[in-house]
Amino acid sequence: MKTALVGVLFLAGAGAAGLRLAAAPADEPPPTFTAAQLLNQAQIKGPHHTVASAVQTEGYYHVFHVQSDFGAFDAAGRSLLAVRLREVEALAQLEEVSKTGVFLAAAGNSVLNLGKGVANVVTAPTETAKGLGSGVKRFGVNLGRQSKRAYDSTTNDDPAEASKQGDNAAVSAGKAVLGVNKAYRRWAQKLGVDPYTTNAVLRNALSSIAEIDAAGSIATKVVLPIPGVVGMTATVSGMVWSKDPEELRKINEQRLRELGVPDATAKTLFLNSAMTLSYETRLVAALHAVKLRGAADRVAAAADSRHEREALFHVESAELLQQRHAKAPFTALLADSVATVGVTARGQAWVLLPVDWLRWTSEADATWREIDARARKELDAKSLTIVLTGKASPAASKELAGRGWTMGPA
Repeated sequence: MKTALVGVLFLAGAGAAGLRLAAAPADEPPPTFTAAQLLNQAQIKGPHHTVASAVQTEGYYHVFHVQSDFGAFDAAGRSLLAVRLREVEALAQLEEVSKTGVFLAAAGNSVLNLGKGVANVVTAPTETAKGLGSGVKRFGVNLGRQSKRAYDSTTNDDPAEASKQGDNAAVSAGKAVLGVNKAYRRWAQKLGVDPYTTNAVLRNALSSIAEIDAAGSIATKVVLPIPGVVGMTATVSGMVWSKDPEELRKINEQRLRELGVPDATAKTLFLNSAMTLSYETRLVAALHAVKLRGAADRVAAAADSRHEREALFHVESAELLQQRHAKAPFTALLADSVATVGVTARGQAWVLLPVDWLRWTSEADATWREIDARARKELDAKSLTIVLTGKASPAASKELAGRGWTMGPA
């Protein structure tokens, strides 16, 4: 995945003690954005979708509301929006396939029922994801110590609900890969989509057409342009398309062992229902590629993800780490941290943040002070750089500059 680095914030010569001299400003309120301010016209409106004008940004991500021919979807973050819009196009392609003579011939004597079934799967609306906004808001509070989350009521889900989710994690994780057989993966590949997507409408459509096409009679006769899977490298997408779930899991298990990840941590990752098999594979592949001291801690942080957006944050952080490591190799990673922080041999620490928006709050102030102090103490860092895939607000940029930070090139 190639991530466009929009901004880099650089701290030079101002240690934690110097930062404490600055007066704490008032919290910056959540911004008000419209889709037109953030997206191009093709993203806002296409043949089969429209993105609502109002965009909420209570945490680190813009939350987009999409109305499509195939239902309503919420997407937390620009990267997840790109995935959802691609999936809408894939559903439209499946709808066209379901009308072809090739499809009708493959359906046999049950053509009317199966055809109707597939049409319903493709066109039936789905509910907007519940609880997405509150989950993203909670995640937007603190990127500092991972261990704080166990005691911080502002970032944790309700304890009873968290326990209930834990009890059901194994069941949820198991159901996520049921029915993802060779025919299902073949159609996901033809459409250029993730076979382990959390999009229930697309999963149902893929399951239905795979059932009809179990012998490959349709897939071999239908030609579709295959775009690259949004958010995946060619290597990872090839793995999730070609290998069955059990084989893919075994590869991930072996790679985690090579990284020194404890079995208990690996099990927690595998059973976390927020971490799809594709997300898991992307995370492990990126960390395995760099093989850095502290990689096991990055897996532990990802294994604690509360919801899909948080899981994807850890996946994209690992991929940013892999990209940055190829340019300027890191020697170690900061432990016990939600954010991924790496240090180079020259003592340059980098905070890698695949987020849409950074605004200034008392929590942000405390987080950057803490990360700066810990990076200097634990990684012997001489400077600290924050890499954003999104943007910092004008107020945040001003406050950072006032504490010795400057904006540099990507």
